[in-house]
Amino acid sequence: MIRQCVFIRFRSDVTDDERAAIHADLEALRRVIDGMGKVEFSANTSPEPFARGFTHGFTIDFRDAAARDAYLVHEAHSRAGARLVAALEGGTDGLMVFDLEIGA
Repeated sequence: MIRQCVFIRFRSDVTDDERAAIHADLEALRRVIDGMGKVEFSANTSPEPFARGFTHGFTIDFRDAAARDAYLVHEAHSRAGARLVAALEGGTDGLMVFDLEIGA
């Protein structure tokens, strides 16, 4: 399984409603991308001082690397990703993506 971890810095003017809509867009991808599993979204709750300005994050579980790769090139992912990037501080500078292989 691949767990994609995404850390983000929303612009200060992005509302809670817009954040919820972005999460809903990401969650909806599960219906159109085979092998895409659970999506978890949250504000950072760590007491440690290492967030480097990233305020929120989400994870997406994929059955395998092939499912993740299909997601990366899917048209629906491009649309959801564009909405997310538009809400971030500095566009893609407000984004960090890290994929972990789970259970390997």
